[in-house]
Amino acid sequence: MRVACVGECMVELSERPDGSLVRGFGGDTLNTALYLARLGVTVDYVTALGDDPWSDAMVEAWSREGIGLGRIRRLPGRMPGLYIIRTDEAGERSFHYWRDSAAARDLFAEPGAPETRAALETDDLVYVSGISLSLYGEAGRAALAETLAAQRARGGLVAFDTNYRPRGWPDWEVARTAFRAALAQADLIFASVEDMDWLFGAAGEDEVLRHRGRAEIVLKTSDGPNPVARVLHGASETAVPAGPVERVVDTTAAGDSFAAGYIAARIAGLAPESAAAEAHRLAGAVIGHRGAVIPREAMPALAF
Repeated sequence: MRVACVGECMVELSERPDGSLVRGFGGDTLNTALYLARLGVTVDYVTALGDDPWSDAMVEAWSREGIGLGRIRRLPGRMPGLYIIRTDEAGERSFHYWRDSAAARDLFAEPGAPETRAALETDDLVYVSGISLSLYGEAGRAALAETLAAQRARGGLVAFDTNYRPRGWPDWEVARTAFRAALAQADLIFASVEDMDWLFGAAGEDEVLRHRGRAEIVLKTSDGPNPVARVLHGASETAVPAGPVERVVDTTAAGDSFAAGYIAARIAGLAPESAAAEAHRLAGAVIGHRGAVIPREAMPALAF
């Protein structure tokens, strides 16, 4: 199965306790693509970059990870966005963005968009997130939705991870409309109670559960210090708690790596409940290290 992850990678500056900054690269769907590649899944990253040195460095790094580069468009004179991560003493992080003119925003608007759309229509599974949706504006989101409809009509699947960031949206109603449309198109939904409550209030969980039976749903909640994934597949529902983790250093990419672990496990033939357990194991390893991408030698041995 060939997977395409659609979104944006930015220059990442991670603030250390002494105030110094360490440069890296990050983005939610890019993190998912990277962990999918490490788990042996054939995956392309679909985005637009500039012709600058940081875009060059991104492509070189992704090539070393085995991520497919054929869907990356390079826009002359443009650059990627930038963000800074601050992490508190409990390992929780906050994000601060500079991305209004990032190349990725024009993936579905610049010359070359028809080729991008045509390629996506041939993929077996396309993974997008709420952050992906926030990039493109109304016309770009409409183009993406049309592309996904054509891809599904050919027998492909769509995975949607809610990943809601309020600062990426002009107002709540625009975000609510976009999320409802994406949920309705998705065959596999990764949602968190926090995201949905933040966006829809008390009705947030219902916005996801109305697709029960039609879509496979992983609704992430929590029970004390350890997260729990409610896995809804067909008529069944199972709560899959995460196992204990040795330490929490940085929760960056916890959800991104969880999605990668779940998708890879399902492609490998594991049942949804087993896939969630393996996804928890990967995410547990990721939060034990600083930054979104852990060393290769820290990757846990999963059961597939």
